[in-house]
Amino acid sequence: MTRDVLVAGETLIDFIPDRPGPLADVESFSKRAGGAPANVAVGLARLDRTPWFCTALADDPFGSHLARVLDREGVPDDFVTEVPDSRTALAFVSHGPDADREFTFYRSNTADRHLDTSVVGDDTLESVDIVVVGGVTLTVEPARSATFDLVERARDRGCRVVLDPNVRPELWETEPTPTIERMLSETDVLKATREDLEGAGLPTTPPDILAAGPDAILLTEGSSGARLITDSDARWGAGEWHHPGYDVDDVVDTTGAGDAFAAGAVAGLVAGDEPNAILAFANAVAAASTTRRGAMAALPDRRTVANVRDGS
Repeated sequence: MTRDVLVAGETLIDFIPDRPGPLADVESFSKRAGGAPANVAVGLARLDRTPWFCTALADDPFGSHLARVLDREGVPDDFVTEVPDSRTALAFVSHGPDADREFTFYRSNTADRHLDTSVVGDDTLESVDIVVVGGVTLTVEPARSATFDLVERARDRGCRVVLDPNVRPELWETEPTPTIERMLSETDVLKATREDLEGAGLPTTPPDILAAGPDAILLTEGSSGARLITDSDARWGAGEWHHPGYDVDDVVDTTGAGDAFAAGAVAGLVAGDEPNAILAFANAVAAASTTRRGAMAALPDRRTVANVRDGS
C-alpha cells in the first residue's frame, strides 16, 4: 500500500483538567492521547488522508492504551516500535480563562526519547510526497539523530519536508537554536507561530525565515487566522496570502488547534490546492477542534469542517 504522507514523532498522554486555573488547584484530569505528530497523523486519518506514522511507544499501560487508540483511528502500525523498559511521556495541561493552555511535562526514560526511524525503508520514502516532523524529538538524543536521518533520506528521495518546531523550552537539554537552524535548512514548509520562532531564537521576519531554508511558511496567528508566505522556489512562486480564520461559538479547549491546522494544511498540500484554499481549510479544521476537550479527541472529520466553513 502506498500513502502520500509520512508523519514521525512522539505519541504521549495529555491530562486535561476538569476546569480552568493553575495546575496546583486542579482536582481531577481526563486522560487523552496526544503528542503533536500523533495528533497530525490522526487528524489526517479523519480527513481521509491516512498517513504512515513512525513513533515509539512504551511497554507500559499508557503505551498499550496509545497503541489501541492509533489502531482505532486506522493509523497503520508498520513503523510503530515498542521501547522495552520505558515509560510514556505525560503532559499535564492547565487552562486560562480564555481556553489558552500551558503544559507541564514528565519525561524521564520515556519512549519518545528513543524514536527509531530506521524502520522506515527508503522504498517507503520513494513513494511518499510529504514527510512531517516536529520539534520535540529534536530536544534529546537519540531521537534527534533519528529525526535528522529520516529527513535527510527523505529529501534525497524527493520528499518535501514539513516542520512544526513546537518549541517547548523546558524539554531541551541543549541550546535549541543550532538544532532548529539545522532542521530549517532541511525544511521545505515551516508551520509555526511567532512564539515558536522567538522561543528557538530564530528569525521572525518572513524574508529571514525563507533565507534559512524553507520555500513556504505557514504562520498561524491565533484568532487572527493564518498566513502563507512563499519565495520563488515554491510551486506558487513568491507571494503572501492571508485568511482571517473562523469564529466558532463556545470555544472549550485550544489544546491541539495548531496540530489540527497542520493536518488540514498537509491535506491541502497533498491535494495540490491553491494557497487560499489551503489556508481556509486548515483554519476551519483548527476552529472545529476548539469546540471539544482534548487535542486528538477533538480533531474533526470533513463533515464537521464543512459545517464550520458554512457557519452551521
